[in-house]
Amino acid sequence: MYNVIIIGSGPAGLTAAIYTARANLDPLVISGMEKGGQVTLTDDLENFPGFPDGLGGFELYQSLEKQAKKFGAEILDDVVTQVDLTGNVKVVKTATNEFKAKTVIIATGSTPRKLDVAGEKELTGKGVSYCATCDGFFFKDKHVAVIGGGNSALDEGLFLTRFAKKVTIIHRRDRLRADAILQERAFKHEKIGIVWDTVVDSIVGDDSVKHLVLRNVKTNEKIEFPVDGVFIFIGHLPNVDLFDDQIKLAPDNTIITDRRTRTNITGVFACGDVQDSIYRQAITAAGSGCQAAMEAEKLVAELQGQAYPGK
Repeated sequence: MYNVIIIGSGPAGLTAAIYTARANLDPLVISGMEKGGQVTLTDDLENFPGFPDGLGGFELYQSLEKQAKKFGAEILDDVVTQVDLTGNVKVVKTATNEFKAKTVIIATGSTPRKLDVAGEKELTGKGVSYCATCDGFFFKDKHVAVIGGGNSALDEGLFLTRFAKKVTIIHRRDRLRADAILQERAFKHEKIGIVWDTVVDSIVGDDSVKHLVLRNVKTNEKIEFPVDGVFIFIGHLPNVDLFDDQIKLAPDNTIITDRRTRTNITGVFACGDVQDSIYRQAITAAGSGCQAAMEAEKLVAELQGQAYPGK
């Protein structure tokens, strides 16, 4: 019987692991399919406090995991397949094991949203990508398109200029949503061009991407746009499939929590992108992981009849 099981190993989950481990709760972290979560796909985190020169997303993940292990957290490289969170004892199952806990912290994060257009699925891994850090190298001296207009799209587009000879950002509106500093860098970069008021109707190619069929949302005019690759950054979907029949969800499918990261089930807490569709930053995920850990610690203390600091 664990005091705490943490599902997910991104900044939220590993911060929760650090705090619960330091509280001698001996947490179990089940890392999930993507160790470190979405942050590992970011090449350069410039806005994480304490790192004025920036740091890589994978580097942040490694540091968080090392710190969690230092304090005694158990990290299991496995994927949760089923949960039963409704009872006083929470049951978490993987393909080969079953674990029980007094509390569960959900930190399953989110996955990239798809365009859902013809050719996208068939050409994924053959020119269609959702990770510039992973695949940018393969497009050296090529022309690539970046779909989206937020921070991720511009950040990854700027990263792609290290390899590609040309980066075209395609955005459905006539203005970007990204931070001003990223917009300024993109507008000034000689390799970056922007196509406004335009969506992708289909991605065309055989063994690799050959061109996009673009449609202007104001005129409905369609054109064939030759590219060697396309990187899609149009948002994320919370990873809630395991919980949606037990945990209350918001209309956008994020987990509903109160100000103290508590879900509708006593003893179950949620943190990070799986319950945050507004900020979605590494630092806010880490902060909510801290909150969830402290709430879990408080509840475990109450269950054991012990005093909790600040109660």
